[in-house]
Amino acid sequence: MRYRFHPEARLQYLEAVAHYEGRQAGLGIRFTVEIESTIQRIVETPNRWRKLEGEVRRCLSHTFPYGVLYTVEVDYVLVLAVMHHSRKPGYWRDRVG
Repeated sequence: MRYRFHPEARLQYLEAVAHYEGRQAGLGIRFTVEIESTIQRIVETPNRWRKLEGEVRRCLSHTFPYGVLYTVEVDYVLVLAVMHHSRKPGYWRDRVG
């Protein structure tokens, strides 16, 4: 199965990478590897993680305080948010079609 980013989720992801890289050289790359690994786990078994709300599911990263929110579409996974655990809950709801 493939995956796609909602445009706002992609921007959010890139901003988080830049934030971590700004804090420490190489930390942005470590964050990228962790989030890509999380997305790969989702793609391999998309129905494994519980539904958070409606059809939106969440898979937590192992080493950063982030979760990947997504829906399972017909032939791909749609990443709706790369969300920090401390961010305001529900800000991503308008991204659900």
